[in-house]
Amino acid sequence: MKIICSKSDLSTGVNIALKAVPVRTTMPILECIILKATPNHEIRLIANDMEIGIETVVKGMVMESGTVALDAKVFSDMVRKLPDNDVNIEVDESYRVSITCEKAHFNLLGRSAEEFPGLPAVERERQIVLSQLTLKDLIRQTVFSISDNESNRVMTGELFEINGDGLRVVSLDGHRISIRRTQLKEEYPNSRVIVPGKTLIEISKILSGEADSDVVISFTGKHILFEMDGTLVVSRLIEGDYYKIDQMLSSDYETKLTVNKRDLLNCIDRATLLIRESEKKPIILTIQEGQMELKINTMIGSMKEDLDIEMEGRDIMIGFNPKFLMDALRVIDDETVTLYLFNPKAPCFIKDAEESYIYLILPVNISAAV
Repeated sequence: MKIICSKSDLSTGVNIALKAVPVRTTMPILECIILKATPNHEIRLIANDMEIGIETVVKGMVMESGTVALDAKVFSDMVRKLPDNDVNIEVDESYRVSITCEKAHFNLLGRSAEEFPGLPAVERERQIVLSQLTLKDLIRQTVFSISDNESNRVMTGELFEINGDGLRVVSLDGHRISIRRTQLKEEYPNSRVIVPGKTLIEISKILSGEADSDVVISFTGKHILFEMDGTLVVSRLIEGDYYKIDQMLSSDYETKLTVNKRDLLNCIDRATLLIRESEKKPIILTIQEGQMELKINTMIGSMKEDLDIEMEGRDIMIGFNPKFLMDALRVIDDETVTLYLFNPKAPCFIKDAEESYIYLILPVNISAAV
C-alpha cells in the first residue's frame, strides 16, 4: 500500500473512526483501525466494537492499494501530533508501516485485517431522509433523558417512530419523558425502532449540523445505518417493545403558566449552587396570583426567588428535581415556555402549542422539604 493525504483530512477521519473503537475488549483486533486503500483512489478508515461500526472516506491519492490494521490509540496519537502537511503512508507485505510527514518519520508494525469483523450489511429498502441539522437537534433535545441502567435495555435507547411524513423521537428514564416531533420531506411506511443512546451520542458528534446536508437513515429488523458526508455508521438496534407512552400523556390540567424560559433556567441554576452532589434536594415551586416563587433549602443554605408569570387555574405548590427541569429548559429554543400542572403528585408537562416538543417530569415528595 502507498497513499498520500493531508494531515487535517486524515486526522478528521481517524477521529470519526475512533468512536467505534472499544475501550475494553477480549478481541485485540477490535482495538485497531483498518486502513484500506482501493484501486479507485478511495482511502477508507474502518472500526467496529460489535455494537457500532464506522466506515469513513478520507480524501487523498492511492498509488498502491492494500489493507492494514493499525493500533487505534497509537495511530491516532501519532496522526494528531504530525506537522500540518501531507502524510505519506507505505505498507509492505509484512505489514511494516512507514509514516512520513515533513521531517517526521515513524515506523510501525501493523497486522493483517483478515480477522477484523466487517460491518454488517444493511438493506436500504426502509429508509428516511432528513437534514443533518434536524437530526442533530432531535438527538440534542432528547438524549439527556435516556437511562444509564443497563438492566433495562429499552430505556437505554430512543424510540424512532415514523408515521407517514412525521418522525417522533422519544426517550425516558423512569422519572421523565422527552418527545420531539418533526415533519419529513415526504411520506414513508410506518415503522418503529429503538436506537441505542450510545449510537446517537456518537452520531451527534459526527453530524455537521448543516441544514443543506442530508443524512440517510436505513434500517432492518436488527440494524440501523446512517449515511452522511462520506461516513457510514452501522449500529445494532435494541430489541423489545417500547413503552406505550401515549397512555402517560394527558391534556388535562388544573394550572397552566407561561414564563420566560431564560429567567426560569437562570433562577434554577442559581438554586443548584446550594446543592451538594450527594444531596437530592427538590426545588419547590409555589404558584399563585400571577407569581411563581422558587425555593430551596439544603445543608449549605437556602434561597428564594420570585418570577413573573402568566397563569390560568388553581394555585399549587409542587417540587421537582432541579436537574430534570434544567435539562429540558436548556434544549428548548423558545423565548417562553408553558407548564401544565394537575396536582402535586401528578406529572408536569412542558410543551408548545403544536406539541412539537413535550417534556414530562415527575414531581418529588416535598413534605419533608417545606
